[in-house]
Amino acid sequence: MVRLLKALFIIIILGFVGLVGFAYLGDLSPLQTDISQPLTLDVD
Repeated sequence: MVRLLKALFIIIILGFVGLVGFAYLGDLSPLQTDISQPLTLDVD
């Protein structure tokens, strides 16, 4: 039982380290594009 808990603890730690590493090193930035749209103002 202790071996199972130890293995589960190691897997959780490795998953957390992998998640933090991906958050810092992974390319999570969104793609950005310029959008221009003509605008007609009705000013009287």
